[in-house]
Amino acid sequence: MSNNNAPIGFFDSGLGGLSIFKSINELLPNENTIYIADSKNAPYGEKGKDKIIELSIKNTEFLLDKGVKLIVVACNTATTNAIEYLRQNYNIPFIGIEPATKVAATNTQTGNIGVLATKGTLSSEKFLKTSAPYRKKINFYERDGEGLVEMIEQNKIEDSAGLLQKYLSPMLENNIDHLVLGCTHYPFLIPEIKKILPEHIKILEPGQAVARHTKNVLAQLHLLNASENANPKHIFYTNSKTEILEQFIKTHLSLNNYCIEGNY
Repeated sequence: MSNNNAPIGFFDSGLGGLSIFKSINELLPNENTIYIADSKNAPYGEKGKDKIIELSIKNTEFLLDKGVKLIVVACNTATTNAIEYLRQNYNIPFIGIEPATKVAATNTQTGNIGVLATKGTLSSEKFLKTSAPYRKKINFYERDGEGLVEMIEQNKIEDSAGLLQKYLSPMLENNIDHLVLGCTHYPFLIPEIKKILPEHIKILEPGQAVARHTKNVLAQLHLLNASENANPKHIFYTNSKTEILEQFIKTHLSLNNYCIEGNY
């Protein structure tokens, strides 16, 4: 397998990174992929930085052993806590995920934005540093979405309404006009979120921006799979229930040639 045909690697603390996978697969349909769902250790947002780095190292080395050409850290918490370490210690391109606070802060009309993310992301040095320039003029209403990742991992999205109402109501009271989803699991909750938020509030999630950045990096490195006869293969690894992963793939992704391995 040439470098161009080598797969793109993804890892996340479970199913959330499939929202990023979907955007990249739609933009780059010829690319082979390998995805790790580390659901056994979800959510990463409840763990300390050292543990998050340890899990990220394990995921990275697993993907490197599979011969990937680029790794997407499809997890906000792992990006904010571990990607700098990974970039310093491994000779492979890494694509990270960051909350779209810059877009929200530069486009808000009310001066108030909401950020729904995990504890690990909201408390990370990287998040605080990247959002700091906007905090002098913009009000950030942040909320740790405790319990939401677990619901998604159990494929109980419809049960999230109560928690979402609890977390979003204070933001609405403070006149937000943008809601930043700072966890890759949360885009799967958008249908439920839209039942709570007025139509004028813009919901921001990073999928398409990450996909464009991934394409640009691969192009710069001459690693795009440009085969006209590409029949890409998608391999998913999980250390939890394969049937839930299977259901998510069938519901949210349009894939033909894929397989699920339950031995990660």
